Amino acid sequence: MLVGGCGFILVLGVSAYWEADIRWLHFFQAWMYIATLGLGLRGNRWGYFIGVSAAGLWNYAAIFANTFLWAGLEQISRWIHTGQLARPDLFIAVPAWLSNLLVIIGCLWAYSRLAKKPLSDAGRFPVCFALTTGFFALDMALFQPRYLALFPRLLHPHLP
Repeated sequence: MLVGGCGFILVLGVSAYWEADIRWLHFFQAWMYIATLGLGLRGNRWGYFIGVSAAGLWNYAAIFANTFLWAGLEQISRWIHTGQLARPDLFIAVPAWLSNLLVIIGCLWAYSRLAKKPLSDAGRFPVCFALTTGFFALDMALFQPRYLALFPRLLHPHLP
C-alpha cells in the first residue's frame, strides 16, 4: 500500500509536470491516495476502502474504459524493439497501473489482518466507493470536464 500509493502520487506529479492543464486534477486526485496512506497506516479500515476504491476504479478504467494502459504497453514494446522511448507521457500509464495494483493488494492484505471485521463493513465499502468515485467525478468536473466521458464507458466496458 505504501509503495503503491507513493508510486502513484509520484506518477501523478510527473504527469502534472508534463501537462500543465491537468495539474489541479492530479493535485486533488493525489489527496485520495494521501487519505489512503494516512488512514491505512493507522490501521483505519476507511483508508483501505478508499485505496481499493480509488485504485480499483483507476485500474478498471485503464483496462476497460480508455486506452491509456494499452498505449503505455505499446510504448514499452516499441522501446524494447527500437531502444527509444518516443512517448513517455503514454509509457507512464504502466507504472501508474502497477502502483495502483500495489495499493489494491496492500489495502486488501492490511484489511485481512484486522482483528475485527464487522458485517457492517459490507455496507461501508460500497458507500466509500460511491463517495470516492463522486470525489473523482467532481475533481474532473471542476478541472477537466472533457474526462467525464469516461464514466459512461465505465458502465459499458470493452477492451480497447
